[in-house]
Amino acid sequence: MTEKSRGYLWQKSGIEVDEAVMAFLAGADVGLDRALFEFDIQASAAHAEGLKRIGLLSEDDTRAIKANLDSLAEAWNSGEFVLDERFEDGHSAIEFWLTQHLGDLGGRIHAGRSRNDQIAVAIRLYLKHKLKHLGQLCGDIATVCLDRAKRERDVVMPGHTHLQQAMPSSLGLWWAGHAEVFIDDLALALGIRDWLDASPLGTASGFGVNFELDRQGVAESLGFDRLVINPQAAQNSRGKTELRAMDALSAATGDLRRLCWDLSLYASKEFGYVTLPGVFCTGSSIMPNKHNPDGVELLRSMHATVVGAKAELDAVLSLPSGYQRDLQDTKAPMIRAFERPMAGLALVPGLLQGLVWHEEVMSTAVTGAMHATDLANEAVAAGTSFREAYRMVAEDLAQLDQRTAQASLASRRSPGACGNLLLDELEARLAHWQVKV
Repeated sequence: MTEKSRGYLWQKSGIEVDEAVMAFLAGADVGLDRALFEFDIQASAAHAEGLKRIGLLSEDDTRAIKANLDSLAEAWNSGEFVLDERFEDGHSAIEFWLTQHLGDLGGRIHAGRSRNDQIAVAIRLYLKHKLKHLGQLCGDIATVCLDRAKRERDVVMPGHTHLQQAMPSSLGLWWAGHAEVFIDDLALALGIRDWLDASPLGTASGFGVNFELDRQGVAESLGFDRLVINPQAAQNSRGKTELRAMDALSAATGDLRRLCWDLSLYASKEFGYVTLPGVFCTGSSIMPNKHNPDGVELLRSMHATVVGAKAELDAVLSLPSGYQRDLQDTKAPMIRAFERPMAGLALVPGLLQGLVWHEEVMSTAVTGAMHATDLANEAVAAGTSFREAYRMVAEDLAQLDQRTAQASLASRRSPGACGNLLLDELEARLAHWQVKV
């Protein structure tokens, strides 16, 4: 298609169109719909099959519509077809393509649906796809963490609270700690995917239609688990669905932010615990000596993108029941939240695989005073009350200088601690969720 057909899907005789007003109303809609276009085409094909099953399209009509939708998808993927300002939105582009190639038959695809349920189903398909990918990425990150936890389980490092040295710890514990939260993020992504796995297609503008639509059959063909039954509920879920999906994303980016904070600190000259892969670092434009951890810093800042997008979307949703045009402005924050942060999460396994730890530096940084809690617990095991043991150890910290970090790690046997990491259980938990992706 090289020229846009004149008029809009909603335009009627005698309705004057002001292009400046229309440009404002459309906003960035057509550009945003590029992220949703393949899902809109997919839903249109399923809808055509549903119309055939209730007698509104013949077998030949349906075959022709689906063939042309396949051609549109191919042209879209090859770059031959461009979704641009010639069109009001992605939905209009699909119908214009069909009418250009099939004439009046192309206009029959819109029977039994509205652009309201058309965008709602495309968004849910998009979010299902993104949450599946998010789960895969969280699983990939957790896999690297667990692999390194096994290989480096007994490597000593100082443990910190309040950014102050606290107790002897290990890389095994550090890696396993980050692995577990990303396993939880994987589970959350899949749980929210299942929660929103319902098709709104066929609810039209929020009131249903005059046809006995095969909504269940269409939902199943699109891979949905169930229906959004009530048409008003389908409209009222706009925005809410996106927010909950973004909750899963913000959990992952929030955990990544903390991991990157650790690496940023540990890679500094003041700590010197780790060297980051060179591809994640840059230099200064003015200071020849600088080697900046830009990669981890920008990965850290992605969480702000997600949180800001959630706040923007949530602010739009101060609305009554039913469709309001304000909902158009939920697409931009949703897409912005997912696109770049997901690309960043995909880089994390490579970052983690390339870390080089400086074991001697970390071991040397463990001071005698860091063994104080171990000694207090040993006194408790011998019969002293913990409060008395705490006071006795605090009065004579010098006695701790001869203790070794390795002995400290081995003695800490509570489930999950350095001497009992339960990595097998974490691996089993990860495997349980990965098969569900």
